[in-house]
Amino acid sequence: MNFESKLNDGEFCIPECTECKKIVWPPAEYCNHCFGDVSLKDGPFVGKILEFSRQNQQDFCLVEFENTIRIMAKISQRPEIGQIVKISKCGIVDGSYFFEVN
Repeated sequence: MNFESKLNDGEFCIPECTECKKIVWPPAEYCNHCFGDVSLKDGPFVGKILEFSRQNQQDFCLVEFENTIRIMAKISQRPEIGQIVKISKCGIVDGSYFFEVN
């Protein structure tokens, strides 16, 4: 199964090279460092909020996972810089990835 299939099923996985063990982001079938095959690590993963913003009564935050991956996510509670969060919901809508954390 590839990253998008898992994401479409509501599962967040982290793509990692089977050869050099580097995280491959954005997700790809081959490592952008050594061209090795990529496998998917299952979570749950914890991330840290780096920044946040509010738009139309909705909070959004920039979250970093594994000191490498950065994603924009919705958050239902009031975010704080440095707050530790987990992905509570994810998927693909109209061809775009979405993430929610708590």
